[in-house]
This record gives sequence, C-alpha cells and structure tokens, in this order.
Amino acid sequence: MTVSDAAERLTVRLAGEEKLLVAFSGGADSALLATAAHRVLGDRAVAVTAVSASLPSAERAAARRFAREHGIAHVEVCTDELDDPEYVANTGNRCFHCKSALFDALTPLATLMGARMALGTNLDDLGDHRPGQTAAAQRGAIAPMVDAELTKADVRAISAEWGLVTADKPAAACLSSRIAYGDRVTADVLGKIEHAEQALHDLGFRELRVRTHADGTLARVEVAERDMAAAFDSRDDILRILDRAGFVFGSLDLRGLRSGSMNALLSLTPVVR
Repeated sequence: MTVSDAAERLTVRLAGEEKLLVAFSGGADSALLATAAHRVLGDRAVAVTAVSASLPSAERAAARRFAREHGIAHVEVCTDELDDPEYVANTGNRCFHCKSALFDALTPLATLMGARMALGTNLDDLGDHRPGQTAAAQRGAIAPMVDAELTKADVRAISAEWGLVTADKPAAACLSSRIAYGDRVTADVLGKIEHAEQALHDLGFRELRVRTHADGTLARVEVAERDMAAAFDSRDDILRILDRAGFVFGSLDLRGLRSGSMNALLSLTPVVR
C-alpha cells in the first residue's frame, strides 16, 4: 500500500461525514486528522483543544500555531478533570475519566453544530491499555483513522507527504500519564513535570519523559536510548533542573524511553485502591 493509497482511504472515510469536531492535542495523529478533515469538509470540520493542567503550555501554543497556519477552524474548551475525585485518585482507569471530561466539554458544541466527535486513534493504539477508548465508544465518538486502517507509520508517512511539521513529532501523552498509578494527580505535581520536561528539552533532549513516583517527590527521567550517554554526561545539569522543579530525588531510567512504561504498575494491588 502506498502513502497515496492510505491518504485516499482516510479522505474517502471523512467524505462520509457531514460535520466533525476533531479532538486536537497538536500531536501527529490529531494534527493529521484535523488537516484531513479540513481538506475534505472545510469549515464543517472544527478542531477542538481541551485545555487543562495536564496540557503543557508549549503544546497548547503549538496546537494554536498549527491550526492558524493551516487555516483550520480551531477552538479551545476548558476541562475540569482535577475536580473529579476518581481522576485525581489515578487508578488504572484515569484515562476513562479524562476522556469523559473531554466529551462532557465537547458534547454541547457537537449538539449545537450537529457534528460527530472524532479522535485521532490509529490501529497501533488499539492494543495498548487505553481506557479512554471505552469512554469514546460510550459517547459515540468515531475514529476515522482506525476505520481507514491507518497505522502510526501511515500517519507519519502521510503527514510527511503533506508537509506537516508534526510528521516526526515525538509522541506527547498528557502530563498526568507521567504520574505513577496510585499517586494523586495534582496541579502541583503536573506543574513540576511540565517545568522539568521543558527545561530538559531546552537542554537538548528531544524525546523524553519525566515520570514521578512517591507522591511527586521522585522524578524518573526517561530519554531515548541514543541519548543515554549524553544524559549521563549531563547528570549534574539534569539534577539541577529537577531540583529547581521541586523534586526531592532524581534518577535516570537505564531502560530508556518506553511508551506507557507506567503500565507495568497496573498489576500491583495498590494502584486500584
């Protein structure tokens, strides 16, 4: 299958919609879906960014810039996950409550527009632990890229073909995903994570995560395997960054960057208390 074939399948799928609200975080997946929907539906497609403490300010700015540069209709809605005790408790179903808050914010707009809600889920997302997909299904949200049988590789290939700056953008899950299951999600810890990750990006590390444990006192830094030696050489700078962010302890994960690494905690009893 060629890149053109994959793009055509997505275009055909979107042509079957009258109006769409695209959940738009600014990552590679949602950026492609928002762009494709705009190409097919014009102003009948609106990209919506959920703004909360779990969205880094740099990602919010990037989403705004992307939509403006591509002429995509774009709005922001505020979500209130941190007012939900079940979200704050951070059990294995945190993402369900996050997506529920998103759909609570999107539903009135979707009703007003007469639009369906769409997520940038791709085929590779289906095998991971993603309770948010259950919330999406319950609210009637659609996943056009799954329907078009696009993988993450397809998403990046089409994005590159279309000249999107997000084609090789590293995955950037919400900040709450950095907090160990069973530790409470608070604005304070989210702020510490955002501060540390931005400073590490400024230090030159492009792909990384700052994972937190022990109620936000310990930061576990994951960097790409190719950057491990550089991170070790920069350990004094990294520790200063973590100290300034407010962490008590700092560590470098010798396994390197792994998507969804916190899921290793799901089998442990304390995370479902």
